[in-house]
Amino acid sequence: MRTERNLTRRLDRVFARLDREPERPAHIDVPRMSRHRVVLFTATLAFYLAIVWAVVISSWLVRLDWQVMFFRPYQQWPQIHAFLDYYVVLGQRGPTAVMVASWLGWRSWRQHTLRPLLTLAASLLLLNITVGAAKYGMGRLGPHYATVIGSNEMGLGGDIFPSGHTANAVVTWGILAYLASTPRARRWLSALSAVTSLGVGLTTVYLGTHWLSDVLLGWAAGLLILLALPWCEPLIARSEDALFDLRDRWRERRRRTAPVPAVPVTPVVLKPRPAAVEKAVPEREPVTSGRAPRAPMHLAPGPHTARSERTPVTPAGSRRPPHADRLPRGTAQPARPLTGG
Repeated sequence: MRTERNLTRRLDRVFARLDREPERPAHIDVPRMSRHRVVLFTATLAFYLAIVWAVVISSWLVRLDWQVMFFRPYQQWPQIHAFLDYYVVLGQRGPTAVMVASWLGWRSWRQHTLRPLLTLAASLLLLNITVGAAKYGMGRLGPHYATVIGSNEMGLGGDIFPSGHTANAVVTWGILAYLASTPRARRWLSALSAVTSLGVGLTTVYLGTHWLSDVLLGWAAGLLILLALPWCEPLIARSEDALFDLRDRWRERRRRTAPVPAVPVTPVVLKPRPAAVEKAVPEREPVTSGRAPRAPMHLAPGPHTARSERTPVTPAGSRRPPHADRLPRGTAQPARPLTGG
């Protein structure tokens, strides 16, 4: 019960902060699906399909994958292996989602809107659905589990095509550029997210966990999700309104069922009236009632004493009632006759 009360108080503080501005701030620009964005989305989708087709038919791209794998970059440059083992974490879904969600949660708190967190949730949902379906649908094996040299390793139960690390890096770091408040911040964050996702993809190739074509398809998959986010903006806005409506109904229900707190009664301390004030107050006239005066009561003669001062009077003699068979004290009782049995 105490845990539920603490959670309720925290939610009330969060929603109270969000309630300070009933409308979204005017300086926040919501991206729309412009013609330029539609052209980029179409070109990226064509590139995505071309990569898939090139791997399916075992074209020159598959031969390039095998050549890079036999080159073994982790053996060519072993001095950077320790650093890249940590750098690749920037593409893992769990740590990156926590870091980006913390930043966007602070943005939501400052801007009094749930849009940043809802946009991140929508992008991660699209990422899991699209990339997960492609991974398990094509079933390609990774370089460490390859069976036949020169084959595309498709349909063998793998889950590395496209690269999830690369696609996740593009989406989670690119969402910061998508939600930027100014065009300048959007340009800088776009460049930063592009460099980060490029480094994560090449790191997976260096470590030998992905083919080069996996990384190319992961970049395309993450970029498709970012370009398609403006189509999700109406749904995000409706979800935000629905959450606030649910919050209002929940508050109203709690207000109806909440007990009325008792008002504490503070005792009033009466202070004695000062002598100067008491002299200044005029004496009140006696109030006469309309009743007839009572006759004076005459007490018994002699000094009047209180009940506690009176001497108790003990009656003389025995207090027991008289009885015919009883004799007074000091009188000898007559002998009773003996009767034979």
